[in-house]
Amino acid sequence: MRTSLVAAAVLCMTLPVLGQGGGVTADGWKTRLDRGTNVQDLSFRSMGDGFHVTTGPHAIFWNAANSGSGTFTASVTLMQTKPSSHPNSYGLFIGGRDLDGDGQAYTYFLIRETGEFLIKKRMGADTENVSDGWARHDAVNALDNGQARNTLSVEVGASNVRFLSNGTEVLSVPKAGLSVDGIAGVRFSHQLDVHVADFTVG
Repeated sequence: MRTSLVAAAVLCMTLPVLGQGGGVTADGWKTRLDRGTNVQDLSFRSMGDGFHVTTGPHAIFWNAANSGSGTFTASVTLMQTKPSSHPNSYGLFIGGRDLDGDGQAYTYFLIRETGEFLIKKRMGADTENVSDGWARHDAVNALDNGQARNTLSVEVGASNVRFLSNGTEVLSVPKAGLSVDGIAGVRFSHQLDVHVADFTVG
């Protein structure tokens, strides 16, 4: 019995704790919190073939080297490794401008563990839905045995922007009125544990 308790204690010490992990340690990456400034309440670190995120407060993460303009595609594979306390959102953003300043702007493609998606845009302190609120879609994988893997892509064309989950278009909207040229990155709300892989812009 004593051996089992010790083993359990060691296991608990090695598991990631949501919202604790020492901030952003991946080279070249930065973060901005929706509220507050304590980045020690989250973790964004290099792991294996990509990065691992635990939150913590709502935040965006980016590397200024990842940017696109004109016509391009941004893509990322996201693996939610465990259920959250309730359906919390995460995803991909494009068109990042003034991400450190008051005039921050970007367009973002979110999913959550219930198999739903949402497209939004940020303009400074304000946000606005681009899609008609949260919507379930067969192309967005919901949790299965406590995990969910989805590849999200945003294809910016000459006049339209397409949002795809696992290769299937979930929405296409006119390019006008959206922030599309700029930095691409990822966004997470709180109480999440997600692996980020195959992040590309090109």
